[in-house]
Amino acid sequence: MRSNPKHNLTHQLTHDLGMAIVKGDYPVGSGLPSEADLCVEFDVSRSATREAVKMLSAKGLISSRPKQGIQVLPESNWNMFDTDVLGWILNSKPSLALLKEFTQVRVAIEPQAAALAAVNGTEEDFANIEKALSRMADADKGLDDPLDADIAFHTAILMASGNRFIAQLNDFISTALRVSIRYTNRIKGVPGADVQKHADIFNTIKSRKPEQASASVKTILDEALELIQSQLDA
Repeated sequence: MRSNPKHNLTHQLTHDLGMAIVKGDYPVGSGLPSEADLCVEFDVSRSATREAVKMLSAKGLISSRPKQGIQVLPESNWNMFDTDVLGWILNSKPSLALLKEFTQVRVAIEPQAAALAAVNGTEEDFANIEKALSRMADADKGLDDPLDADIAFHTAILMASGNRFIAQLNDFISTALRVSIRYTNRIKGVPGADVQKHADIFNTIKSRKPEQASASVKTILDEALELIQSQLDA
């Protein structure tokens, strides 16, 4: 199946403009170049440019109205649950304050997801969590990527919760974990996560102990929050 060149150009332009907006190249309240000027600047068609502007509008980064042009909107309008927006922010300016806020969201979601997984998880769900745990152990020996394995473990628990809303947060959590885990591991001076603590989480889920599962996840998240707060205080 061939890729659609127009589709690819639209997404590339959306990415380039999104990154530029997030980095502050186009300040809030200022205008972007007109669609005609963007066509020339990025060497793309008018239709691809129009689609990119629509996509950025849907993500809350800009507004585009007749006679007003394309205006950059304040960060409070940006859709932080959009994985593109979150990825642009984290890749351009991953502030400690933002990582703290994200970890607070994890504290609100992941302990409950683990408790639900202990109640609703199927044998297939447990096998997926265990597979991710095995990958983490392999990563300790240099046989797998520690970051990918850690993310796989946490997202497998989200999927095992049996809650459709929590499962929908999979991509959002994955996107932000890629930055936050790398950061907290660097503070701790370790390449990967504590496999034993994650094994304890898995065992409480597999043993159908929701309260213990919730508490074990909250423990590692509280540690991450304390690390980030210690850096903010410093």
